[in-house]
Amino acid sequence: MDLGLSGRTALVTGASSGLGLATARALAAEGVRVALVSRSAQKLAAAVATVDGDPITATADLSDDPSIEAMLAEVTAALGQVDILVANAGGPPPGGFASTDLETYSLALQLNLLSTIRMCKELVPAMQERCWGRVIAITSSTVREPSPVLIPSTTARAGLTGFLKTMATEVAPDGVTVNSVQPGPHATARLAEIYDDLEAVAASVPVRRLGDPDDFGRVVAFLCSESARSITGAALPVEGGSLRAIQ
Repeated sequence: MDLGLSGRTALVTGASSGLGLATARALAAEGVRVALVSRSAQKLAAAVATVDGDPITATADLSDDPSIEAMLAEVTAALGQVDILVANAGGPPPGGFASTDLETYSLALQLNLLSTIRMCKELVPAMQERCWGRVIAITSSTVREPSPVLIPSTTARAGLTGFLKTMATEVAPDGVTVNSVQPGPHATARLAEIYDDLEAVAASVPVRRLGDPDDFGRVVAFLCSESARSITGAALPVEGGSLRAIQ
């Protein structure tokens, strides 16, 4: 299926591994020129070698506003324009109500809410002027069904979901779609940091396996496609049936 994305450009943060890298690969396979962003230049050098086309890399710390600003200027200059923003960031330390201090909430809000708002403020107006754009945020299924050990992440990402839903309505007339994708348990290093027994986690998922990051990346690529141009303001769970609520 041709997604109609050939010749577009994309900025993907948190792209040196996991779901971010898988998304960059999926977009590049559709003819998108991708900018991969991460804190680690060393990890980016290894990751970019696995991405098709003519990708570029840029380093940035999403917890630091000047770093974000410098990265956006660098990427925009290199690509000419950014048609697709995929906002992805590592989560803050896990914890519950009693174990989480206020500083951890501040970190979570910067990483998983404010950094994306800042990137949208910089990039979306130009998308509106061109009458075409895609914004996808990779959040978490815990936005729908909170985890007792991920309260900082859930708090920030729930706020981001509200921001994206509101912005989606405002920019829709200008040809810009805004969505989030909510991953459940996927085979990533982040999951291994949170849970000691990944086999038990996989057994708890109705499909009886952890999600494949490459499958996830293709879901994001579809949301960026021409065929998905009427999908906006959505928060799509990709979690193997692990959410128990009727959605």
